Amino acid sequence: MKAHQTEVRVDLRAGRPARLIWRGQPYPVQAVLDEWRYGGRWWLGERPRTCYLVQAGALTAELHQEDGEGGRWWLARLLD
Repeated sequence: MKAHQTEVRVDLRAGRPARLIWRGQPYPVQAVLDEWRYGGRWWLGERPRTCYLVQAGALTAELHQEDGEGGRWWLARLLD
């Protein structure tokens, strides 16, 4: 199953995802499997962002957070 820029709420602990809420369901993050920076396609107006691959309950999810004040979070994709 894939999700394309589906907004989610993410609670942080020590600056990293600790819980995500998707479709009204909370998913505690057991592990951050990877973390990287993406510069964005500036020519399309995309903002740079920090990306995380997390294990959250039964979900393995790729989360993105835009840089800047109030940077939004979204679920970029789910891995099977």
